[in-house]
Amino acid sequence: MIEEKEVKAEPFPWETVMHAGLCLLRLVPRDFWALTPVEFFAMTGGLRSRGAAMERAGLEALMREFPDG
Repeated sequence: MIEEKEVKAEPFPWETVMHAGLCLLRLVPRDFWALTPVEFFAMTGGLRSRGAAMERAGLEALMREFPDG
């Protein structure tokens, strides 16, 4: 028998999204509400590539070059 897990959906973060659109991006309300979710995602940097993560050798080289203390 497969055990069912209860999945709770998180409420949409309206306060955060409205702050980003109206305060940080300084969109007028008409333009903010006309955006599609994909357009808003792109405007807030969601479509940028994240780039490759640093490998261990690179981190160790930086730590040698810039030691703490």
